[in-house]
Amino acid sequence: MTPPRQLALLAGLMCCSNVSAQHDGNIAREDTLAAVNVESTYRGRDVRSTAPEYSIGSKDFSKLGVTDIGSALHRLPGVTLRDYGGAGGMKTVSVRGFGAQHTAVVYDGISLSDCQSGEIDVSRYSMDNMAGLSLTVGDNEDIFQPVRNIASAATLTVRTQRMPTEDLKTHLAALLRIGSWGHVNPFLRIEKNISSRLGISAVGEYIYTDNDYPYTLTNGIETTHGRRQNSRMKSGHGEMNIAYRPDSRNQLTMKLYYYDNSRQLPGTVHYQVNDSQETLREQNALAQAGWRTRLTERLRLAYVAKFSYSMSDYRNPAYLDNIMDHKYHQREAYTSLCLLYTPTERWAFGYSADYSFNNFTGSDVELYRNPLRHTVLQSATGRYSHGRLSAMARLIYSLYYNGASAGASAPDISHLSPSVSLSLQLLPEEELFLRASYKDIFRSPSFNELYYKHYGSTDLRPEKTRQLNLGVTWRHKYGRGSELSVTADGYLNNVTDKIVAVPYNMFIWTNINMGHVRTLGLDLTASISQHIGRQHTLTLAGNGTAQSVRNRSNKESPYYNLQIAYTPEYTGSVSLAWENPWTNVSVNGTMVTERWATNEHLATTMLEGYSDWGITAWRDIHLGKGNLLLQLDVKNIFGKQYEIVRRYPMPKRNWQFSFKYTL
Repeated sequence: MTPPRQLALLAGLMCCSNVSAQHDGNIAREDTLAAVNVESTYRGRDVRSTAPEYSIGSKDFSKLGVTDIGSALHRLPGVTLRDYGGAGGMKTVSVRGFGAQHTAVVYDGISLSDCQSGEIDVSRYSMDNMAGLSLTVGDNEDIFQPVRNIASAATLTVRTQRMPTEDLKTHLAALLRIGSWGHVNPFLRIEKNISSRLGISAVGEYIYTDNDYPYTLTNGIETTHGRRQNSRMKSGHGEMNIAYRPDSRNQLTMKLYYYDNSRQLPGTVHYQVNDSQETLREQNALAQAGWRTRLTERLRLAYVAKFSYSMSDYRNPAYLDNIMDHKYHQREAYTSLCLLYTPTERWAFGYSADYSFNNFTGSDVELYRNPLRHTVLQSATGRYSHGRLSAMARLIYSLYYNGASAGASAPDISHLSPSVSLSLQLLPEEELFLRASYKDIFRSPSFNELYYKHYGSTDLRPEKTRQLNLGVTWRHKYGRGSELSVTADGYLNNVTDKIVAVPYNMFIWTNINMGHVRTLGLDLTASISQHIGRQHTLTLAGNGTAQSVRNRSNKESPYYNLQIAYTPEYTGSVSLAWENPWTNVSVNGTMVTERWATNEHLATTMLEGYSDWGITAWRDIHLGKGNLLLQLDVKNIFGKQYEIVRRYPMPKRNWQFSFKYTL
């Protein structure tokens, strides 16, 4: 390794680290590290944020008909979800046409990673363990967090941890969910504050499902009925959290996490063909610890360290009469350091530095050459907040050092990424805000794109994105606890050097930089909560997205200016909930227009638009010292047959019943 590389890596190791602080509108005024009530601040933060931010608290899950993270993401504007069907289907998140690899997933303050594909399967994270989730598009205005959390076009944040309080009782949440096609899902969470300074929680979950749901295919006048084959899934995850606050200046958190999923892969469905023998075993383990401290009244420091390990074992006994076995291992060591300096109540300055090491090994050395990557990220941020104006500017510097055990490795990458955002309250007595933001960011090619045999190319440049957003937000409280909230954001996005796969011959494809994608879009959200009596509340919430995400790579191409694959031009969702003394009820729906499975818009690859409607009924019953929640969810109540990913049919009408006891 050359001396410049050694110096850069040493600087990264010495400087790097952090734990994400919860966002506060005026961070300069904080003088303790007190716990934050996440749910109570969601709507206010969504309206006041300088960049688009959309949040859902755990108390809203039933109202919105949310039973898993896929249904939660359908309630957020601008999101395109790739869902391969059923409880065992992989789910990845694309925001505003950027692609799933441009969406960071942050779990309790630390960004998750997958160096092989660059995509995070969000289906493995349980809604029953979440205090809430939020989606930030563009630049997150929280300036006291790791660089990697903000070094993507969009960020999905999941929060589960809770800090200790004066409540020293043991708290229990035990859930059993049963549903269609053999779905069984027990869940247990135990929380105990040993003292007002030390809290411990443990989580265990198991999911079993046969997932053999029926489907219908129509080919002209011929209709085929079948059931998904080879679809069984057995999945479990365990988690332990420790939170310690020795005094008002210091806070320590630790997490141990393990996930294991053994599933059969049903494969694609063709007419007269629905056969697969493929299996996939996945394991993921991580350990992380973070420390936040207030060094002086104006200076804070946060540090985090994490090690994670992932294994995937794919097998296909039917491949050329032999077992096809690809077993891959990923390892990551990560650390980050943050400094926050607040010289006045109006100004705040942040500096963060991250270092991570990733390596990848596989059972088939012909496909991969054991690639590795060192990453050093640094950011400097300034934030001003006074009266009705908030403004922020940030600069991120990224260094990627690539290597491989044999053969050529990808070139090193460096990039400077600026961003600015502001929010202005238009009326002094009304929560009416104008917001604008700009962000320049990029993503490094994944190991698949760089090294995969007959597919990868080590000469790839990173995809560069530029985001421009202009929006108006409004929240109005009236009556006795009633509230109206509206947001509208228009945006222009450009992706250059987009990585696309092109054929070298009939059998070999390779990745090259040739793409340019332009997006023009509008995201709308609205919610109203109306009290109509002492014990009756109606809540209506909805969102809609109109987006033109066009291929602008080559004007001479017949595919120029076509909507890119799997991105609908219009999407929307709506939910209406009635809370009452008897049984609470909510009705929810998701609407998506037609899409194409390829960028070439071949006639046989069009996916029809669809609407999916569901109904949820739930009731809380006081039982002993605790509370029993009974909930029935009926999904796709009209039995609509549709596909989100081509040839992976989604389930028709199905149900789930949940028993949840909390103490």
